[in-house]
Amino acid sequence: MTEAAELPQAPAEAREVFGELFPEAVRYAELLADAGVKRGLIGPREVPRLWERHLLNCAVLSEVVPEGVTVCDVGSGAGLPGIPLALVRPDLKITLLEPLLRRTNFLQEVVELLGLDHVTVVRGRAEEVLGTLQPVQVVTARAVAPLDRLAGWGVPLLKPYGEMLALKGDTAEEELAGARAALSKLGVVETEVLHVGEGVVDPLSTVVRVVVGESPGGVRFAAKRAKAARTGRTRRRR
Repeated sequence: MTEAAELPQAPAEAREVFGELFPEAVRYAELLADAGVKRGLIGPREVPRLWERHLLNCAVLSEVVPEGVTVCDVGSGAGLPGIPLALVRPDLKITLLEPLLRRTNFLQEVVELLGLDHVTVVRGRAEEVLGTLQPVQVVTARAVAPLDRLAGWGVPLLKPYGEMLALKGDTAEEELAGARAALSKLGVVETEVLHVGEGVVDPLSTVVRVVVGESPGGVRFAAKRAKAARTGRTRRRR
């Protein structure tokens, strides 16, 4: 069995960022450092930098998430960025979407233990839940896939004029440049690279923001959604 490294004490910035839910953030960090490592959700080498590189890096995403919106965290994994975002933003309704059973089991345990009533765990792939999961205003993701592929999964889950916020690394600008053609086909009308977390994380967290127009996912996904809606109506009539 993999031995978990020792979790360092939370930095002062964590108390400020998580506020009243700081104890829940500490409990989440402890779960990641213990069960998260033992179940293979994070690597043992990540434990010493859990706060700066993972929890705070994800929590500052809240700076660019609008108030009171619905959010789907695609490929949520160990709950990053969805759970840190939920801890700092109780105004959001968040769905953690993850295909692997061992990860959804962990996520459900965390959600229940921390009392996150505004968070729902759904097992499945983005392409599988299209038409059954209610469209959301914001899709989030971190370290899931290259931007063009990620957008193909996340953008169709959006409501018209919604946005996808993807936490990326140093190559965000290059990724965005290489994905522009694919994004355009998916109905994306606006893109930008943002840097968040001033005074909290160093380096700053990099976020690629893509905004869709009236047809998230483009023509192909509009047809898929229409078909799923028709199927749903037929089932309800039965």
